[in-house]
Amino acid sequence: MRLTKKGHACVRLETGGRVLVIDPGAFTEEDAAADADALLVTHEHVDHFNEQRLRAALDANPGCELWTLASVASQLAAAYPGRVHTVGHGDTFTAAGYDIEVHGELHAVIHPDIPRITNIGFVVDGSVFHPGDALTVPDRPVDTLLLPVMAPWNKIAEVIDYVRELKPTRAIDIHNALLSDVAPLIYDRMLGPNGPGVAGAEHLRLTPGESVEV
Repeated sequence: MRLTKKGHACVRLETGGRVLVIDPGAFTEEDAAADADALLVTHEHVDHFNEQRLRAALDANPGCELWTLASVASQLAAAYPGRVHTVGHGDTFTAAGYDIEVHGELHAVIHPDIPRITNIGFVVDGSVFHPGDALTVPDRPVDTLLLPVMAPWNKIAEVIDYVRELKPTRAIDIHNALLSDVAPLIYDRMLGPNGPGVAGAEHLRLTPGESVEV
């Protein structure tokens, strides 16, 4: 698969001309979901779910379908009958030829006073894991972890321990739109080869539009 980092928490996966887009939210590019054959959305927060971007992708390609949790699906299902699918933890399905597993149920705790919403993560072709807004540990190994490095709900110690627990081959930064230009100096020192140790995972930071083979 060719993985292209888009803004914030969005990624595009391409194999054999098939395009799968995960979490094209408000902090990503307007065309992030362009030409998508399948869409996955982890939860309803605006930095992961942008209704306008999803509608544009679904309108542009009548064969494009969306898989997501109930809180997002309920906002689009009526307009796209048969093309918006509600999924949850433990479900498996095929989207545009990609084999998808769903892991996780709840968003990470932001603050005890803030009610938790639902959140799901997706393992794609048994290799790439996008956890959304949670440090979900799937009950299977993953090769490429899309790593939420900065959010109101996490801290660097948790991020380091998460990579240690999953032991991926590589960890690619996502959820990084809130970081300033100086932040990578800190995160590289913590997550890179000279840091406290992240189980040997290669740490990658891709700029929006940059791609790697995974």
